[in-house]
Amino acid sequence: MQIIQDHLLSTYYLNNEELKKLFSDKQHPFQIRRYSRNEVILLEGEEIDGLYIQVSGRTKITTSVITGKALLLRFCSAISIMGDIELIQKVPIQSQVSAVIDSDFIFIHKTYIRNELMKDLAFLQQLLIHTTYKLQTCTTASRINLLASVETRFASYLCTVRNGETFGKEIHTTNSVEIASLIGTTTRHLNRIIEKLVNEKVIEKEKKEIMVIDWEKIEEFSGGLRYE
Repeated sequence: MQIIQDHLLSTYYLNNEELKKLFSDKQHPFQIRRYSRNEVILLEGEEIDGLYIQVSGRTKITTSVITGKALLLRFCSAISIMGDIELIQKVPIQSQVSAVIDSDFIFIHKTYIRNELMKDLAFLQQLLIHTTYKLQTCTTASRINLLASVETRFASYLCTVRNGETFGKEIHTTNSVEIASLIGTTTRHLNRIIEKLVNEKVIEKEKKEIMVIDWEKIEEFSGGLRYE
């Protein structure tokens, strides 16, 4: 991790419309922290030290399961807030955050958050929007993964990614292992579904790329469910 001291870069990030909504005109003490590709930003189980606001790059959020493996939850890009649940609930870090590519964060220490920003109504309103969005998407994804067949989940995943909405971008990947993790199945089971859809001429698969031939069939298989 590098602490970046660059006034122009700080000004550029703080001029982002989402950050303007989060912060009032008052100046707040913060750092710009830069994390390299594959570097761990937040380690599950450790104590949170402050609020992390992703302003560039791409990160992935994972959580450990009983088998000891990591379950992929989503990808994040600017503007994403991390550490909010831990700070409010005063619990250890709930999920691991790692950089997929070089990523910058605005970091604000927890003492300042609790003593100052938790009294700022504009900050609390925006924090509520971000936190409830995460709750909504996690609840929806959990419901689909628990109740729908793997074929339906995969079709729903393809439709969600195709729509290009916010959560569609957060779960988009060309890696079949990551797709399997996102929709709550094994890579082997997903590959069987992919092979079935290829044989039915609904999709084509060339190396790591999946191309949908018949979106009408995919929409039908999805049953109208979406990861959003």
